[in-house]
Amino acid sequence: MTPNRSSRITEAVALAGLILLFACRSSSAPTAADQAMKGAGTMAFTLQSSAFQNGGSIPKKFTCEAADVSPELTWSGAPEKTQSFALIADDPDAPMGTWVHWVIYDLPANTAKLPEGVPNQEQAASGAQGKNSSGKIGYGGPCPPPGKPHRYFFKLYALDSKLNLKPGARKPEVEAAMKGHVLAQAELMGKYGR
Repeated sequence: MTPNRSSRITEAVALAGLILLFACRSSSAPTAADQAMKGAGTMAFTLQSSAFQNGGSIPKKFTCEAADVSPELTWSGAPEKTQSFALIADDPDAPMGTWVHWVIYDLPANTAKLPEGVPNQEQAASGAQGKNSSGKIGYGGPCPPPGKPHRYFFKLYALDSKLNLKPGARKPEVEAAMKGHVLAQAELMGKYGR
């Protein structure tokens, strides 16, 4: 074997070793430092209720069959640049299409809770309330026809601005105003049937 050929083989083996080393490094699990950098300052944006668990049953108290008051809602982990929140609660299982139960918007960025029983008035909980599918201001609880339980989605949006809509806005107006301003969305789903 000539010295020239021998050095080429040595170089090829060294190159193959380097490629293998980099391949193993890139496919390995991230280090603790990598994970700390990636997760620094981030927290999941979550929405919950003391009245029911996500995917659980909504108590009768919060429906048309009883007091028909809004449930307590709390949230955490909103992005730092949040300027306001908007909440839309609706039922996609309604027989005539999605039924809107609650629209509330321009909640201040420092808000982290809606108490139980938010009054059905235009200005409430430091925000503006819109009209539900019944044409009324504020919350209108689950009221499905007898049969299979319906799903009720409470969707909270963290926004980079206030919407500055007049009280009484409907869901399509709020969604149009939110377009391009949603920083994060949190969701809570409850079920109710009669």
